[in-house]
Amino acid sequence: MIETMMKRLFTIPLTAVLALATIQATDVTTYTPGEGEGIVYFLPKTVLEINVVATKVSYSPGELCQYANRYLKQNNVSSKPGIFWELKQIDIRPAGIPDSTKAYVIKLKDKSAASHVELTEEGIVKAINTTSTFPSDKFSCTLEKPGIHENARQYMTEEILQAGSTAKLADLTAKEIYNIRESKNLILRGQADTMPKDGASLKLIIENLDKQEKALTELFTGIKDREDKLFTFYIPANEELSHQIALRFSNQLGVLTPDNLAGEPVYISLKNISPIPASTEKTDEKKKKRAEGIIYNIPGKGLVTASFQGKKFFEQEISVTQFGGTENLVDELFSKKINTKVIFNPTTGGIAKIQKD
Repeated sequence: MIETMMKRLFTIPLTAVLALATIQATDVTTYTPGEGEGIVYFLPKTVLEINVVATKVSYSPGELCQYANRYLKQNNVSSKPGIFWELKQIDIRPAGIPDSTKAYVIKLKDKSAASHVELTEEGIVKAINTTSTFPSDKFSCTLEKPGIHENARQYMTEEILQAGSTAKLADLTAKEIYNIRESKNLILRGQADTMPKDGASLKLIIENLDKQEKALTELFTGIKDREDKLFTFYIPANEELSHQIALRFSNQLGVLTPDNLAGEPVYISLKNISPIPASTEKTDEKKKKRAEGIIYNIPGKGLVTASFQGKKFFEQEISVTQFGGTENLVDELFSKKINTKVIFNPTTGGIAKIQKD
């Protein structure tokens, strides 16, 4: 839709700063498809971007799992492989999409810095008379990947390797695990017959003993490979929300869509915490005033929360354009005498920075 409208008006790429013929008086009107000539720009409206990090746990039983309780006092070790999920993190932030009800045309005539406009690929205004330096607010996190598992056989003594039965193998392996633990304790207490010469040597020895203990212990407890997965959902923020189901989660199936009843609901709530009173200006007067300069958003504030199984996973104040209003930059800012540069927040459509040279 946006691409079609833009092609009707001009063919310069949206991501470039448009150094076009300029006008003395900035002429901004509401955009009507098929009418008018100039630069079309959109103000954004807010949608809630919900990023969910879930951990997929793949379990493989160890060959000595039936002896885990007897030798290591681990009574919850399963002998069957399986996959299950854990809900790790929920993050919610505002995202901006073009608002079709806030599309405007900057008409081009003589000279005005307001004709130098930078837009996003979606046509949302980013900057006027400069290049945007507004930082990206994309969600990012470190996702856990499956680890490397050592071959336990390389840490077995000759006696363990020569065990004639599984029961004997379990008995000797368990004793070796306890020997490793005792060695670590003696070193950490400074009671070992041969102590490391320095801190670096101490760290190296302890890490090696930890590696041996982990590999041998996994013969009893099994191996759990953990891998994080990122899922993203979007919800409109046109009004306040109260316990809206944004998605569902299942320990067996992971992250699910809201309509999949196999999982339990993740609830999202959004409360308007900074309502802006409605303007008392007459409609005709507002239109006249807005036609005199660049129109931009003044976003409001919302308190957004996410909860699952009665536990609050997220709570934060965010900017919501639908809870705010719009204003216009006076035309005098873009006269011949003043070189004004404006950078907008492309997520909210609000002014991030104004510089006058």
